[in-house]
Amino acid sequence: MSDKIRVGLIYGGKSGEHEVSLQTALAVIKAFDLNKYDVQPFYITKQGEWRSGPQLTGPVSSAAALTFQEQSEQPGSFALQPFFGTLQAAGQGARESGAPLDVVFPLLHGTFGEDGTIQGLLEMADIAYVGTGVLASSVGMDKAMMKKVFAQEGLPQCVFRHFTKKQWDKDRNEHVLEIEVSVGYPCFVKPANLGSSVGISKARNRAELEGAVSAAFQYDRKVVVEEFIDARELEVAVLGNDLPQASVVGEIVSSNEFYDYKAKYIDGKSSMIIPAEIPQAVADEMRALAVRAFQAIDGTGLSRVDFFLRKEDSKIFINEINTMPGFTPFSMYPLLWRESGKPYSELLDDLIQLALQRHAEKRSLQYTFDVPEV
Repeated sequence: MSDKIRVGLIYGGKSGEHEVSLQTALAVIKAFDLNKYDVQPFYITKQGEWRSGPQLTGPVSSAAALTFQEQSEQPGSFALQPFFGTLQAAGQGARESGAPLDVVFPLLHGTFGEDGTIQGLLEMADIAYVGTGVLASSVGMDKAMMKKVFAQEGLPQCVFRHFTKKQWDKDRNEHVLEIEVSVGYPCFVKPANLGSSVGISKARNRAELEGAVSAAFQYDRKVVVEEFIDARELEVAVLGNDLPQASVVGEIVSSNEFYDYKAKYIDGKSSMIIPAEIPQAVADEMRALAVRAFQAIDGTGLSRVDFFLRKEDSKIFINEINTMPGFTPFSMYPLLWRESGKPYSELLDDLIQLALQRHAEKRSLQYTFDVPEV
């Protein structure tokens, strides 16, 4: 019997970050040591159809090859039900049953992947998976809830306000006035539950604010409005379970007015400075805050924590935590660890082991209670 760890990769998904997920999956698949792992790809289309490709035995040429387009004439050829059955079989018997999966690596960014939904499915199937759990994923995805948790933990943040679409439609003028008084212009308007800077706008006046809010509501029922800070954008990678570690600090120098989707993925003109050129004391404080943020949401596995360093006084503000950051070899998260002495392949090994360790710990817990006979 093979001693290889059998890994299921899930990617694609019903999200505005579908294409980003494909690029992540391609990079991860190319980096896996197939002498140590058997890798089974699972693709979710933009319409939510689940498909499975053959077990990988060699390099994959492109992200398009990972969508298994030859199956497109067979709708439902790999639906959720057999996939869930596969996971249950893996959870119930693992190696002894010959089940195909030991651990799942969900390479899904954004909605339905980074928000606790796929994590809940994997918890129900009782199988190990890479990354944060249901609670941490959902809190990290919802910027309004995340900011409330950070506030409770005393982490420094910029001023923000949030509201749902129904609240906005009912009391628009009241919300506008509240934003103008407490947040001010310019400000940033964001969908509460989305990543990769999709749907984010900068508003400089009331007309732009109302337009930005309308645009953000196209992506989510909840919107967050944040004050503008003239600051440098810095990031820290966190890795671990109960004893997380922080990487060196990196800086993003955006090609655009702010680090939006175009600057991240399209124009190729933004740059990363690793390690960031900041005083050691500032770097140490930022790394400590990153670990605190990770622990505040009960994080496990991996996360990237983003910060603002205000230019006028070097004050640190935590911006957000990303529980499934970009993971190509050229993404900030792996690059931060590479500069911290951990290459990409070793990072994958660590994440797999962290997932298996967490799953073993959860399995040691008792989830049922036998009522004593009266």
